[in-house]
Amino acid sequence: MPRLDDLKLNNLNWSKTKTEVDPEFFKRLENQQSPEYLWIGCSDSRVPANEIVGLDPGELFVHRNVANLAPPQDANYLSVLQFAVDVLKVKHVMVVGHYGCGGVAAAIDGQRRGLVDHWLHPIREVHAEHRAELDAIEGDRPKLDRLCELNVIRQVRNVASDVFVQDAWARGQKLAVHGWVYSLSNGLVTDLGVTINSLEGYQEALDG
Repeated sequence: MPRLDDLKLNNLNWSKTKTEVDPEFFKRLENQQSPEYLWIGCSDSRVPANEIVGLDPGELFVHRNVANLAPPQDANYLSVLQFAVDVLKVKHVMVVGHYGCGGVAAAIDGQRRGLVDHWLHPIREVHAEHRAELDAIEGDRPKLDRLCELNVIRQVRNVASDVFVQDAWARGQKLAVHGWVYSLSNGLVTDLGVTINSLEGYQEALDG
């Protein structure tokens, strides 16, 4: 059984580097977690949440799963969302997809993979709902990129529809839900312009 000595050495070097730059870094982390942001992103190893936005541990609360879904029946996601909103009082929830997402591609390629097919079912629903738009796009890659965007937009609405988020808005808590897509090719995020930050804004998103 490999002992993963290289990873342990990396950890040692990382800890040493942090304390050399900021001797109090870990003491502050130990005593407090007060992030303003919740990141709901893909489990893809090429999408490191903290690094993308230049934040240290403790500054970003993170939930990741295959294809950055926010399904209302998933207790894991809901537990993270409630803790972030009700306990940590985050001010921003970012749903972050990425172009070239293998999960999004797997949802519609017709192959059967087992349990993950059930997990990816919401993406097939998004694909069916927007079939006319997607069929009009030339090229498999641009079509998939657009589906990645449409999936993010749907998940933003899922987050905004949740009772934890709507109760927070009802009591006057400042909270915004954003939709971003990350590009593996250049490391940049694109804001899809679908931010919802109130009950009225949620209703407008539904009406639109």
